[in-house]
Amino acid sequence: MFSLYTLISAAVISLVVGCIIGALLSRVLSPQEQKAKSLETKLQDAENHLTEYQQEVTEHFAQTAKLVNTLTESYRDVHEHLASDALKLANVDISRQLLKNAEGGDELLTEESMNESDFQPPRDWAPKTPGKEGTLSENFGLNEEDEYPKPDAPKVG
Repeated sequence: MFSLYTLISAAVISLVVGCIIGALLSRVLSPQEQKAKSLETKLQDAENHLTEYQQEVTEHFAQTAKLVNTLTESYRDVHEHLASDALKLANVDISRQLLKNAEGGDELLTEESMNESDFQPPRDWAPKTPGKEGTLSENFGLNEEDEYPKPDAPKVG
């Protein structure tokens, strides 16, 4: 029938082909390969999500910039409206001050118009009488229980 040489060579070739097929199947079906594919899929999903998020952030800031520009324009329009009507309706001093502010003046109050004597500390921090604490002091009212009447307790009985 078959010669011994043909039979041995067919067995060796079958063994080599079987080993190659077995190695390929073990590699494709191994848990490590499946885990790597799963990680690659998760990584790709995360990259896609990050790209979408970055696009949303970009769109958000573009919209915010547009809205701020609109707000600035509206503020300027309101200021111009108030200034023009103030010129018509207010007295001359206020009109000059508004014009000065519209032309680039920083504030309505200038350093020349401010005196240190015009500024006083808030009255609630200042002592009411010498030797007493102000109303926002930490110790205010701790020893003055008799000053405020206590509400009557309900009678049980």
